Amino acid sequence: MSKVNKKKKSAAAAEQKRAQMKIVTSDTCAVCKTPCKRGLDYLDALSSPGAVGYGVPCVLTIPGRKP
Repeated sequence: MSKVNKKKKSAAAAEQKRAQMKIVTSDTCAVCKTPCKRGLDYLDALSSPGAVGYGVPCVLTIPGRKP
């Protein structure tokens, strides 16, 4: 009988996964029930004429977080 080499998954591999926040646009930040500093700063930056917004990471969209 031949032995089968099996690798054990280390605990470090499970810890390397990080929760990713979703990128939200200014319309989402404007109607947010719990505005954060990052979202308010983003709204202020977009209020100037000619500003282009690409979104901002929202802390409230972290997976596994209960609002």
